[in-house]
Amino acid sequence: MGRGVTAGAPSGALSIVLPAKNEAAVVGEVVARLRAVAPDAEILVVDDGSSDGTGEVASRAGARVIRNPHSMGNGAAVKAGARAANGATLVFMDADGQHDPADIPRLLATLDEGFDMVVGARDSASQASLGRGIANRFYNALASYMTGRRVADLTSGFRAVRANRFREFLYLLPNGFSYPTTSTMAFFRAGYPVTYVPIKAARRVGKSHISVLRDGARFLLIIFRIGTLYSPLKLFLPVVVAQAALGLAYYAYTFLSSGRLSLATIFLLTSAVTTFLIGLVSEQITQLLYQSTSRDN
Repeated sequence: MGRGVTAGAPSGALSIVLPAKNEAAVVGEVVARLRAVAPDAEILVVDDGSSDGTGEVASRAGARVIRNPHSMGNGAAVKAGARAANGATLVFMDADGQHDPADIPRLLATLDEGFDMVVGARDSASQASLGRGIANRFYNALASYMTGRRVADLTSGFRAVRANRFREFLYLLPNGFSYPTTSTMAFFRAGYPVTYVPIKAARRVGKSHISVLRDGARFLLIIFRIGTLYSPLKLFLPVVVAQAALGLAYYAYTFLSSGRLSLATIFLLTSAVTTFLIGLVSEQITQLLYQSTSRDN
C-alpha cells in the first residue's frame, strides 16, 4: 500500500465506502480527508438518489461515484458499494462528517490482529440524542445477551471488514438503516471474530434522514431481527417461561379458590407450548440458513 494506512499492501487492497444522500455540503471535505489518510485507497461514494449534486461534488473531490437512480435506502447503498468495491478490505463510514477518517488506521490495525470485523464504538457523548442513546444502550444489552459477548455499539455504521466475509451476508442486509445490526449479528452467528474500537463521533452536518416517527417502529423491529438472525429460541424462551409461569400461577389460584381449571389457564399453557415450538422451528431455519451460506462459500 504506500503511505499511511496502506503501507505494506498492494494498491487497491483497501476500499472505503460512503453511502450518501444529499450531503453535497460536506462530502467533498470528507473525501479530501480520506485521501489524506489513505492515499492509495479506493474511495467509493454511493449517491443514493441525491437532489443536491452530492455525486458531482464527490467526483470532483476524487471519489469513484456510484449513482442510484432514486433513493433506495442506506442499506441498499452499502450493498451497492460492497458489490462494486475492488479492495480485499472494506471500510464503511458516513458521508456526513460524523466519522473521523483519522480513526481508520486503528480499525485496520485491529483487523490485522485476526478479526473479520472491527466496529467503531461511539461513547455516550457521541450519541445523536438522549433518546437515540437510550435505544442504542438497550440494543447493545439485548445483543450482548443473545451472543454471550459484550456488544459495545450495535448500530455504528463505522466499521472495517474482510470483503469476502461481508459479501456472504449481502442478501440478509435490509435496504434501510439497520444494516449495521444485521451484519454484526450475522458475523457473530457465523462464528467470525468481531471486536470494537472506541471512537468519538461528531455532530452530523445538515439534517438527519432518520425520522423518529417514521423510523421508530422500524428500529423496534431491530429487536426481532437480532433474535431471528442469531438464536430465535433464546429470544422466545423468556416469553415461554413467562406464559407458563402465569398459566400455572393462575391455575393454582383458581383451583384453590374454586376447585376448577379455567379456560385462561389452558390458553396460557397452550400458548407457551405454541411459542416454544415456533422458536424451535425458527432456530432450525436459522441453522439451515447459515449452513447453506457456509456450503456456498
